[in-house]
Amino acid sequence: MLNRVELAGRLIERLALRYTPAGVPVTECLIQHESELVEAGVPRRVECEVPAVGLGDPAKWLQAAAPGSEVRVTGFLAAKSRNSKRLVLHIEHIEFLEGN
Repeated sequence: MLNRVELAGRLIERLALRYTPAGVPVTECLIQHESELVEAGVPRRVECEVPAVGLGDPAKWLQAAAPGSEVRVTGFLAAKSRNSKRLVLHIEHIEFLEGN
């Protein structure tokens, strides 16, 4: 089954680096996205804030980024935890965009 997300936006919040019990680095963040897309033949303005998390190297890359940085991320959607069905974007790759 397919579960793939690509999103560009601005990093508006980044929490402090923490570690899982297994020692894997984790950084949670919030990405603000704004665009104009065409839906059913009509232009639509899209504005949203997407909760995201990076584990391992993406967590370290997020720690190096200042809030306000423009990013393009790819990853997948998963429930925040076993007890929460709220979706979170799990970042597998992050690209920092300059001049956007």
